[in-house]
Amino acid sequence: MDGDIRRLNIEQMLKQSPFPISGTVIAKELGVSRQVIVQDIALMRAVNKNILSTNKGYLLFNSNAQNGKVTKIIKVKHEDNQILDELYTIVDLGGRIRDVFVEHPIYGQISVDLIINCRSDAKSFVNSVENNKTRPLNNLTHGVHYHTIIADSEESLDKIVAELDKKQYLHK
Repeated sequence: MDGDIRRLNIEQMLKQSPFPISGTVIAKELGVSRQVIVQDIALMRAVNKNILSTNKGYLLFNSNAQNGKVTKIIKVKHEDNQILDELYTIVDLGGRIRDVFVEHPIYGQISVDLIINCRSDAKSFVNSVENNKTRPLNNLTHGVHYHTIIADSEESLDKIVAELDKKQYLHK
């Protein structure tokens, strides 16, 4: 299969899926190696395809799909054992966590797409951190980090911020 056609097929697969698709699944479907898919994704990003890489796979991010939604970047700080509570607080109040990023004094902004929409996504993320015996990104900045939160209304965002503040997670 020609590379251009394969990349069109990848884009179509991502457009049709509301959930991330792993590189392995895409590779199997298209009869190529996962490394070929990784290279194709890089080429697609180079021509402004907004493809997010999550711990669950690739997802085509469509900003048009957020019509009627509002976003806010929040700055938070907490201990590692409070991550799940932070994420649950956001999703329980109607928010979705698009990403996490830190402002590192040497490396600058480091960002990771999370795409956490519900409690099971949050639990899966925390389990992945624990099972892989790794450390969360916020450890690079002594717990300080940012999230882009998506919600249906400003009111929902205000409730999320108020509850995070009440739990002393907001960092001012």
